[in-house]
Amino acid sequence: MVAEVKDVKKAVEDKAAEVKAAVTEAAPAAPSVFVNTVHKVLLAGIGAVALAQEEVEEFVGRLVERGEIAEADGRKMLKDVLERRKKQAKKVEDALDKRVEELLARMNIPTTDEIAALSARIAELTKKVDELKEKS
Repeated sequence: MVAEVKDVKKAVEDKAAEVKAAVTEAAPAAPSVFVNTVHKVLLAGIGAVALAQEEVEEFVGRLVERGEIAEADGRKMLKDVLERRKKQAKKVEDALDKRVEELLARMNIPTTDEIAALSARIAELTKKVDELKEKS
């Protein structure tokens, strides 16, 4: 169970770093306060995930200790909660990706894919220009 919490926590930390890098890259002139605030919000989310997981584990542990549920049922319950949390984390990650893309679009900043496509197009046109120069 702890390993799964660490996996979720790592995924959120990675996403926080990715978002911070994207925002910093996209708006280097943006006030560092904005970037730091975004980063702090994401890190707070990591803390909330870890805290909620610990509380669920403690709650289930108490139920098992009191004999209100069997240990196997407790493990199953924790597994179910972790599965739901993973699905929810994926939804949050997707929503966050969408929001960042919308923010970059509003700021009129090209995405990595758009820059790569333009770079490929420039390389293609450069090749054609070089071919035309050779012919003349």
